[in-house]
Amino acid sequence: MSPPAESADRPAIGPGSHLLVTGGAGFIGSAFVRDILGRRDGTHITVLDKLTYAGNRANLAPVEADPEQAARLRFVEGDIADPVVVGSLTAPVAGGAAPRAVDAIVNFAAESHVDRSILDQEAFLRTGVIGVHVLLEAVRAASRPIRYLQVSTDEVYGSVETGRSVETDPLAPRSPYSAAKAAGELIVRSYVVTYGLDAVVTRGSNTYGPYHHPEKLIPLFVTNAIDDMPLPLYGDGLQERDWLFVSDHAGAIEHVLRNGVAGEIYNIPGSAEMANRDVVAALLERLGKPWSLVRSVPDRPGHDRRYALDGSKLAALGWRNRTSFVEGLATTVDWFRANEPWWRAARSGDWDAYYERQYGSRLSHGEAVAETRAPSEV
Repeated sequence: MSPPAESADRPAIGPGSHLLVTGGAGFIGSAFVRDILGRRDGTHITVLDKLTYAGNRANLAPVEADPEQAARLRFVEGDIADPVVVGSLTAPVAGGAAPRAVDAIVNFAAESHVDRSILDQEAFLRTGVIGVHVLLEAVRAASRPIRYLQVSTDEVYGSVETGRSVETDPLAPRSPYSAAKAAGELIVRSYVVTYGLDAVVTRGSNTYGPYHHPEKLIPLFVTNAIDDMPLPLYGDGLQERDWLFVSDHAGAIEHVLRNGVAGEIYNIPGSAEMANRDVVAALLERLGKPWSLVRSVPDRPGHDRRYALDGSKLAALGWRNRTSFVEGLATTVDWFRANEPWWRAARSGDWDAYYERQYGSRLSHGEAVAETRAPSEV
């Protein structure tokens, strides 16, 4: 994206600012909220979240249980695709829970699971395309400059057979989820070029950590293994991902929000490129569970073989990840063991119907997988 001219009256995004965090009750968004409010630097955050199955108010419980942090948090249940709701939050305010106008919007809101996007595409388009348009229109209509950060994904590059994706590479999404994210990015770019909006985009690697909804690979396999249930490993399990710990992802997004150049895109790489089956072996070892739980099941349609990001641009901006995969996975596994009520609640409601629809037939055709990996140090 070509950056617009810097505005002299653009608000500084520092301590004491007011952030509108959409999707702030989700996995990465709630980590962002917890980390920033936990610093007690006077920052105020308004969270706008639709509270779908993946948006969980309990993810904000540590903040809401702390009187000082809770006083700087405002929670609004609503849809980013609703212009009335969004407009009411970006208009200037006086007093109350939001003591000043919004300085920045950080858009985490997304339907984010590829498997679900294959089963039901429309929700992904509403949030990832229409919702982004509504947010950008609110920024454009605001009476003062608002910085906008769009949280995107490495999946917009498609499968990367060799090398690492750089920010100028063509977009080649291969699932409804990644296509919606790519479309959202293009809308952001159009508003930067056409209207001169102050916007930046981040593209993050596969993220894991505490509070991760159990539909995703690591929390699904950890929670299944705790219950001695089969672990449905897609295909040969040799799909490669660059794993990014959630606090590193949230920290990198904050760093770009505060320091990124208007109109630019920044990759956020992980700290360990690993095959899925090696990740599974490591988490089983941490849990003390046998490899015999693993079942090879038919792969999902269009499954990308490998993602890999070049993080040089973000490094030049001054960011480095702080958490190794060994440390991050140990923290994650131990958190799920210690927080069983949280993940059992996340696996309630329509979970059984979803799980049967997604994995029932696959597991009926599943096969045992020979372990070919040496034990890790996790």
